[in-house]
Amino acid sequence: MKTSILATLAATLLAVPAFAQDAGDAAKGENEFKKCKACHMIQAPDGTDVVKGGKTGPNLYGVVGRKAGTAEGFKYSDALTKLGEAGEVWTQEDLEAYITDPNKYVEDKVGDKTLKTKMTFKMAKNQPDVVAFLAKNSPDAGAAPAAEGAAAPAAEGAAAPAAN
Repeated sequence: MKTSILATLAATLLAVPAFAQDAGDAAKGENEFKKCKACHMIQAPDGTDVVKGGKTGPNLYGVVGRKAGTAEGFKYSDALTKLGEAGEVWTQEDLEAYITDPNKYVEDKVGDKTLKTKMTFKMAKNQPDVVAFLAKNSPDAGAAPAAEGAAAPAAEGAAAPAAN
């Protein structure tokens, strides 16, 4: 019995640092976001630029916790519009998956290979860091629903240089 309890405790303690690493580092993400600013800006509602960037993709201020396809002033693809109409809200987990492969993400969520996003960039590494940076600039990030079992949307062009 002692061995089982100790083994369980040890496994739990060893898992905690691994989980903490997966959460992402917002400071590293800010640096990684340089890849994204070719197409995206982060601008607060009061007009304050957090990161000056392009307008090819939507403004990513507040993307975590926001309904998919709803950033004001941006014309989204049918894929992201449909996700938003279905009530999909961005979670950090979903954004990580989305920026890894936007079209595959949408296909997996809606089951339709014909729906394509405007975002062509695929981020190969450091996605948790970029998403942590986006969450830091998303006042409603805590309002995002848990991703388990829910089909959460992909914010069009979330955090990567893309032709959204």
